[in-house]
Amino acid sequence: MADMAKRFPQNPLLKPKDLLPSHEGLTVECILNPGVFEFQGKTWLLIRVAERPLQKPGLVSFPIMENGRIKILEFSMDDPALDASDPRSVTYDGRGYLTTLSHLRLASSDNGIDFEIHNDKNIFGLGDLENFGIEDCRVTLIDDAFYLTYTAVSDNGYGVGMISTTDWSDYHRHGIIISGPNKDCAFFNEQINGKYHCLHRPSMTIVGGNDIWLAQSNDLEHWGKHQCSGRTRNNMWDSVRIGAGASQIQTDQGWLDIINDCLGCFGARVVRCQVNQCSYYTINQAYEFNQSALSPRRIGVMTRSVIKENICMKTH
Repeated sequence: MADMAKRFPQNPLLKPKDLLPSHEGLTVECILNPGVFEFQGKTWLLIRVAERPLQKPGLVSFPIMENGRIKILEFSMDDPALDASDPRSVTYDGRGYLTTLSHLRLASSDNGIDFEIHNDKNIFGLGDLENFGIEDCRVTLIDDAFYLTYTAVSDNGYGVGMISTTDWSDYHRHGIIISGPNKDCAFFNEQINGKYHCLHRPSMTIVGGNDIWLAQSNDLEHWGKHQCSGRTRNNMWDSVRIGAGASQIQTDQGWLDIINDCLGCFGARVVRCQVNQCSYYTINQAYEFNQSALSPRRIGVMTRSVIKENICMKTH
């Protein structure tokens, strides 16, 4: 399969060791899946930072949020009520937890290559619906406001949360805008036929699949008229699940949607407004930086602003 991507030879741009832990006693396990945007003449990343405590022999420990503070849970590996067979999650006494707690952190660059980490500019989960963290943010500029759509994770499951800001100092939290299980929500940056639109990914377990859906809204908070707009394909790189990777890019052929899968691959398709017709242009992702059993130690490119000048549309 041909690779369409032109890669920066000095990748990765950032590594976990470049970031300070948010709290004493935690370590940055991995950084991944940033939202990317332009603000005040700079390129910015809103990075997902996954942290956990340093592990002790014979024990497993992990953080959760409780009443606005980080709480560390710790269990013996010999405890028969514990199942720690998955490096990403544990189950204790029938209740599931994540092995890391994620938050969002800002980084900025004058050239899109050399980034300054703002270790004091963090966005943490808040409330009972985000006590297992917030993850994988997409950033969309609509009029004069930035809208952050992210995965809100808790012991209730996961859904799509939203935060808005105009200055990246004051934040308005809108709460859950699409209930779970759902993630990978990205807004179109302008109205279509008088309505706001988004792509999102519900997770089906018995029937259906992990496909991309389209929805409409009058106010960006209440969404309806959902319809499936892109499905996985058998025996292909996107056979397990797909999701919108960034805010869509308007072209003369339609809206370009950068999509991702669970194997570290990227692709693209054209979405012609509300019509469920799309064409795929596959981009494979290299695996040079997949060094962690927990999660790839890399940054996935969930960007609109950085790539928009370098995309050449081809129709068949």
